[in-house]
Amino acid sequence: MTSDFRHITVLLHEAVDSLDVRVGGCYIDGTFGRGGHSRLILEKLDSSGRLLGFDKDPLAIATGQTLAAEDGRFVVVQRSFAEMVDEVRARGLDGKVAGILLDLGVSSPQLDDPERGFSFLNDGPLDMRMDPSRGISAAQFIATASDEEIARVFKDYGEERFAKRMARAVVQRREQTPFTRTGDLAAVLTEANPAWEKGKNPATRAFQGLRIHINNELGDLERGLDAALEALEVGGKLVVISFHSLEDRIVKQFMRKHAKGEADKLPRDLPIIPKAFEPRLKLLGKPQYASDAETKANPRSRSAVMRVAEKLR
Repeated sequence: MTSDFRHITVLLHEAVDSLDVRVGGCYIDGTFGRGGHSRLILEKLDSSGRLLGFDKDPLAIATGQTLAAEDGRFVVVQRSFAEMVDEVRARGLDGKVAGILLDLGVSSPQLDDPERGFSFLNDGPLDMRMDPSRGISAAQFIATASDEEIARVFKDYGEERFAKRMARAVVQRREQTPFTRTGDLAAVLTEANPAWEKGKNPATRAFQGLRIHINNELGDLERGLDAALEALEVGGKLVVISFHSLEDRIVKQFMRKHAKGEADKLPRDLPIIPKAFEPRLKLLGKPQYASDAETKANPRSRSAVMRVAEKLR
């Protein structure tokens, strides 16, 4: 693995502005990456402010450790943001976090480094793990899963219309030779896809599905949103940037659910709504998207959607 790959932080100023950083507050960057958001947050904090970063990627952690050595207000932890509650409680910060930022998905260095196995554009080992020391690789999953399970991953997480056909092609080919390289898998998926979309590689959706499954991205997101709500102080901000519809749907439904509350579950003639049924979040503004200038400078920002909410109780 190498770290010589540039990462352009998406919605940098918009996300940090939405946190409404208080100079002495405690904040969490749940997806440190290469630290773009974290560095800007630190610029807005005074000496009493604190920032806690999370990431599963060892190269991101190495960058974070360098930053932590330079700035005592910052600490980075190699864990999923889904586990932030344990870390927050251990540090005595439960319910005292003023803002949490989650910048979801895979980073540019992960995509651009062939050795990570995330991309079909450059041939590399078929891995796809954000933390290569944990879990099974994409190659191991492809080698052992049934065609039904592979098709489910392609369809549910990649939204691939031809999931069954592509999964059958993968299983048929692996009986002759195991898949170990991204280029090899991409070639088989491309040939099995009967309807190529203009401007999109035929293997795109299947690769997305594999990556999401291997890293349990949607499960982590659901747990992480619950954890963020518990960790935030009243008035704290939750800022989430999503990059595909599956992520954004989970974020949107979570925020709407807690902004609505559960008063509809009570008898209509109840004069006072118990606090436990009142809304826990307030939606702040409409979803935000990258500007034309940003999408031109960084095409990967085109799919970004940012949603913001404030904790009420």
